[in-house]
Amino acid sequence: MSKAEGEERPTIAAKERGPGPSRYCLPQCVGYNGHDTTKLRMPAYSFGQRLESMFKSECSPGPGYFINPRCTRFGKDGTPVYSILGRQKDLSDPTPSPNTYTLPAMLGSKVPNRFASAAYSMAGRGLTGGFADDLAKTPGPGRYNAITPDTYTRRSPAYSMLGRSYLPGDSTIKPGPGAYSPEKVYVNKTSAPKFSMGIRHSEYITPLIVEVRD
Repeated sequence: MSKAEGEERPTIAAKERGPGPSRYCLPQCVGYNGHDTTKLRMPAYSFGQRLESMFKSECSPGPGYFINPRCTRFGKDGTPVYSILGRQKDLSDPTPSPNTYTLPAMLGSKVPNRFASAAYSMAGRGLTGGFADDLAKTPGPGRYNAITPDTYTRRSPAYSMLGRSYLPGDSTIKPGPGAYSPEKVYVNKTSAPKFSMGIRHSEYITPLIVEVRD
């Protein structure tokens, strides 16, 4: 057995990977079972178990037994009882009702046993032979266009509207007042120190050794 094999090496803490804080579960402080032994536990009460009754064969009604008020010690009382039923059809009487018959109409020219006055109807307008038929084929007043007054009178000055013109200028986009943040400038002000979280380095990385030459 060599000396190197029998020598115990020290344990490096970086190699040990233990569980995190959420790995452990503390006992609860609520309830009876699994209660924390270091905390005060209050007494717990439970509902009793339903036992088998020795009077199970007894069939007497309880307090909620409903007694029919129509029943007495002499039997049912003789008061009449009414109910609403649907209307039944009586098929024994074949006589029709008054609304079965339909009387003929008494208005118009088609009543067979009544005197009727003359009946008139409105016909459509005919294309020829009517009172509105233009036999001369002459144009109406709306056929002619109105003459411009400038044709036979002194012509007035005429004006027109042109489009809006802009002066030539710089069309580049410039930032507004809200684009600047003067409160974030600390060149001419005293600022508080700022700290940041560094990077976690491993213990097994070889440090950088640079030879310094005189």
